[in-house]
Amino acid sequence: MNIIHQSRQPPNKHVRSKPIRVLIVDDSPLMREMIGDALESQGDFEIAGLAADGREALELLEQTQPDILTLDLLMPGVSGEETLDEILKRRPTPVVVVSSISQRAADATLSALDRGAMDYVAKPAGLDDARRVFEAELPQKLRNMAGADVELVLRYRRTRQRGVKPKGGPLGSIPAAPVGTEYASACIAIGVSTGGPPALTSLFAALAPPLPPILVVQHMPAMFTGPFAARLNLLSEIDVREAVDGDVLKPNLALVAPGGKHMTIHRDPKGNVCATIRDGDPVSGHRPSVDVLMRSAAQVYGGNCLGVVMTGMGRDGSDGCAAIRAAGGFVLGQDQESSDVYGMNKVAFREGNVDRQAALEALPELITHHVRRLCRRPT
Repeated sequence: MNIIHQSRQPPNKHVRSKPIRVLIVDDSPLMREMIGDALESQGDFEIAGLAADGREALELLEQTQPDILTLDLLMPGVSGEETLDEILKRRPTPVVVVSSISQRAADATLSALDRGAMDYVAKPAGLDDARRVFEAELPQKLRNMAGADVELVLRYRRTRQRGVKPKGGPLGSIPAAPVGTEYASACIAIGVSTGGPPALTSLFAALAPPLPPILVVQHMPAMFTGPFAARLNLLSEIDVREAVDGDVLKPNLALVAPGGKHMTIHRDPKGNVCATIRDGDPVSGHRPSVDVLMRSAAQVYGGNCLGVVMTGMGRDGSDGCAAIRAAGGFVLGQDQESSDVYGMNKVAFREGNVDRQAALEALPELITHHVRRLCRRPT
């Protein structure tokens, strides 16, 4: 692998006027080599530098002025989180976290997303997984985030975070409104991907009961969804947890699909609506898939289903939104200006599968309004 500091014309199909210059930060020499070789093979990337720790990363940041960084978080000396803070302070540059799969790494990654990292990938567990991650997933995320206006994204995220209050604080002292049976007859299905953790943090901090059951697909690795659901639970007035097979849907409860598993729902012989967590091939490129969840929700709840499609790459969710609308439900989409990546929501909107687009900060009120309409309650 060569470290190149001058631009060159990419030789393969990913053609752009200038290659994307990447600074790779990881304490593992093998990981630095694997990432570098995989990116160079793409043709539209150059390796601006290789850093073994945070101190070296900050030095190379100034020397090489890369377009984007990959950042390991669990490093000796200056931690990845401290390094991220300094990067964003000294020279705001898009950062994609490359994180190991562990409880500690998941917590650190979620914290990094709160601090300003743009996206993340999980380090591969084996050779086949390495090809998928480093030759497909990571390059695509780097392409999407290179050139992002980091300062604008940070200002927007910090504005939203100022309104976030932990459960048990001022919001937590407000008693929940009584839940009528009509709230058990409706459902909210949310699909989100890149940019989702900070967006969902803002959304759930603003949602207030009474609300119907909420189902969430956030594209995340298996070890990440549990800690993420726990973080949402701490700041939300509704209960949030990672779904397990057989969970009964209830008003004021949100279930987050486990990473690496599809989530569907069904009605049992007693009339309860329950979650099914299962394996299966990826759908629309993902497992869990927003399309899988939303189609299932539309089948069970029909016109009493509210779909919400938010920030993220790709097109997962558009077909599910179409199913909800075909069943008589309503679909909200996060707008371009408030999205870190206007991808999934853009496809759904352009294909005619979104009834109304709105800024992230407007979604809690709109969700409440449409839930009341679906439940036939006065606004």
